Amino acid sequence: MSIAPAPEHADQPRFVRPPPPALRHDCALFLDIDGTLAELASVPEAVRVDQELVRSLPRIMRDLGGALALVTGRAITSADRLFPGLTLPMAGQHGCERRDAAGSIHLHAPHRKTQARLRKLLRRLARRHPQLLLEDKGAALALHYRAIPDLAPQLYRAVRRSLREDDGYSLQPGKLLIEVKPHEFDKGTAINDFMAETPFAGRLPVFIGDDLTDEDGFASVERLGGWTVKVGGGRTRAQYRLPDVGAVIRWLLAPIHDAPARGSATSVTTLPRS
Repeated sequence: MSIAPAPEHADQPRFVRPPPPALRHDCALFLDIDGTLAELASVPEAVRVDQELVRSLPRIMRDLGGALALVTGRAITSADRLFPGLTLPMAGQHGCERRDAAGSIHLHAPHRKTQARLRKLLRRLARRHPQLLLEDKGAALALHYRAIPDLAPQLYRAVRRSLREDDGYSLQPGKLLIEVKPHEFDKGTAINDFMAETPFAGRLPVFIGDDLTDEDGFASVERLGGWTVKVGGGRTRAQYRLPDVGAVIRWLLAPIHDAPARGSATSVTTLPRS
């Protein structure tokens, strides 16, 4: 069993982080969806992605030599509905499923008995509190408490009590949701898998995300020497920050630059986790 830290409080100290450099042709770009490419909504089905961005993604992908992928907590089938007409490389359910650049699907089977027990628990909590929303993604299960945030401590206690050392599942806090997922997969492992394949291999990885679930991705990209970008406020290990979804879209729609000449110096500032 692996248990992630509880959600951070908004009043914790912040350090100023600069915006990221302009995107370059030699980058491999990894993008979270909810809270990064689209504003959060009361239910996942209500989320909408800016249509100019959707129309521009094929062009951005071509400019990056195909090295663009979405890395999301959503199931791939759910995320695909946000990008009609596109079939993008994507990691869903925090890496429990992945569609590579060739279109092949990689699935990681959940621990069936543990999953059934946890699903039963979350369904019981959702029946007891109708304002909760249970999202059954497949390998991962999420309980959204956006409509009743004061219930969070009770939910965390209930799920922690149900997790066992040999479950193979971890508790993953998020923005007004609590999630359980196989602990051996996360957004960092998904990015590592992409970076071992064409067309991502050998490029500078860049990951943009907004939530606690994205910190694993930030850690992996930093180990690979890439750029990490936090969207919005809150503590983070990311090197750069963009204030909101609108700023992310403007950054993505800006011209993509050539890579620096060989031998020229580039630097990435490492800042404290805040």
